[in-house]
Amino acid sequence: MKKRLITGFKPTGDIHIGNYLGVIKDLIDYEKKFDTFVFIADYHALTTVKDKKELKKNTLEIAKTLLAIGLNPEKTTIFKQSDIPEVCELTWVFNCLMPMPLLERAHAYKDARAKNKSINVGIFDYPILMASDILIYDSEVVPVGKDQKQHVEIARAVAQKFNNQYRELFLLPQESIKKEVATITGLDGRKMSKSYNNVIGLFDDEKTTIKKVMSIVTDSSRPEDPKNPEKCNIFALHKYFSKNQLSDLRKRYKEGKIGYKESKEILAQNINKELSKIRQKKAELDKNEKYVKKILEEGAEKARQIAFKKIQKVRKTIGLKI
Repeated sequence: MKKRLITGFKPTGDIHIGNYLGVIKDLIDYEKKFDTFVFIADYHALTTVKDKKELKKNTLEIAKTLLAIGLNPEKTTIFKQSDIPEVCELTWVFNCLMPMPLLERAHAYKDARAKNKSINVGIFDYPILMASDILIYDSEVVPVGKDQKQHVEIARAVAQKFNNQYRELFLLPQESIKKEVATITGLDGRKMSKSYNNVIGLFDDEKTTIKKVMSIVTDSSRPEDPKNPEKCNIFALHKYFSKNQLSDLRKRYKEGKIGYKESKEILAQNINKELSKIRQKKAELDKNEKYVKKILEEGAEKARQIAFKKIQKVRKTIGLKI
């Protein structure tokens, strides 16, 4: 029996290559090693997304992306969070167990308070809903970035609290942190982020990709000047898209045998080459949204069978079943 892995994607905007390199690309490997569950976190998105058309569009875009990268729906369960109402029921049960100080220590809430942002209850309760997402399916492995480790720690704390209060019903999930992927550099040298408007879209066309790559910020070094590849915003992306040429590019950088213009042209070509099949598949899915919705429905049916059985055990355990 493979261990069950779960991960989710919040539909809050267009997907860029930072998302692709950071998590999405790894899903193919997860599919081979684990019983993989991938959900689209549309309930979580409600904390920030208030436009229904935007939410619908973003949700479908995530689903298409998961299929475009090559996930097999027969091996990976793909579904919408909101199609599993048992998750919200379990969240209320957990809410009635967990102390508020636990949530007051959550990074997202603390950050929002520090920046004087408007905080709705959903933002405050976000970690408990996430704990429900993880625990209701008996998930054992949760891939996260270093800054998201706390979410899994809270999920374990919630599981332990329930198990101690009632009986051993929930597994204690473990985080899986991918160490080799550092922060993906954006066009301006900062972390690639939609909020910085410095991204290369995963589904940008070839011309747009070239235009964006050619706009990457560099220093004023001339082509014949020796350059430090480790301080170059272009080279930071070469590490992911130009692996077969990396040693040669590094050598040419240090010897002053390549200019930034040529380096950008090579990078743009390699990005377009790697993403061409994914973009083609995405274009096909854009014309067949009926199929995408069918996959989501089938995934939800499988996930809900598990969630329903779990919530029945929870109801019996806490005294809701008479």
